[in-house]
Amino acid sequence: MNILDEIIAFKYKEVAERKALYPTKLLEQSIFFQSPVVSLKKYVQRPDKSGIIAEIKRKSPSKGIINPHVSVERTSIGYMQAGASALSILTDAKFFGGSNEDLMIARKFNFCPILRKDFVVDEYQIIEAKSIGADAILLIAAALKPAEIKTLAGIAKSLNLEILLEVHNEKELQDNLGAAVDLIGVNNRDLKTFVTTLEVSKNLADKIPSEVVKVSESGIENVATIIELKKYGFEGFLMGQNFMQHSRPEKACREFVAELRKAETLK
Repeated sequence: MNILDEIIAFKYKEVAERKALYPTKLLEQSIFFQSPVVSLKKYVQRPDKSGIIAEIKRKSPSKGIINPHVSVERTSIGYMQAGASALSILTDAKFFGGSNEDLMIARKFNFCPILRKDFVVDEYQIIEAKSIGADAILLIAAALKPAEIKTLAGIAKSLNLEILLEVHNEKELQDNLGAAVDLIGVNNRDLKTFVTTLEVSKNLADKIPSEVVKVSESGIENVATIIELKKYGFEGFLMGQNFMQHSRPEKACREFVAELRKAETLK
């Protein structure tokens, strides 16, 4: 069993437990449930922003502990002040050290799109995402059948949530072109081997429909990489570890965005 299989198997158990503790009727009473959604797609495309979806992630299965004591309040505010287009908040506790509370804190202090980064396997998690203040959810093609993605995307749309569909190869992309998603993220890291290569994004770029926003994920470590990926039509760049490995992730983000803007003015 690879790490993705392990995570998904655990998610089914976790969701069953959470359904018993927090029924959907309770989730729907959240103060966030009727709140208007901030468009991740539009913010990523805004010319006054960087296109960076800045992530808060304490640990990961591949890298272990990254930044266990991060302040969500300070980091999320700092990311947005630095010029990030949106926030990505890991809410998985077991494998990534996150929580729903992390996303709610980020929501409290920021008016911007927030992606709930988790492993969605059930409708319940989409209702839960809405109840904690998320604007968009992640659906991972490697973890779901195409029919499941269509169904879950439809449920997300009914709640006005946007969908970032994550793919790792051409088959996953082609199998899910019929799903109503807003953004397609190409994960440059193979979730089974953890090998990372930017060629994955470059090879899939022209196969992604033009009406969908292209996002590149994983392995983005320098400004030159973003400038290169923009040539392939990518507008969004999911970055977590690059910032989170610093004691002040928001400061690292600010310096990165400043360098990016300087490089783009010199082009």
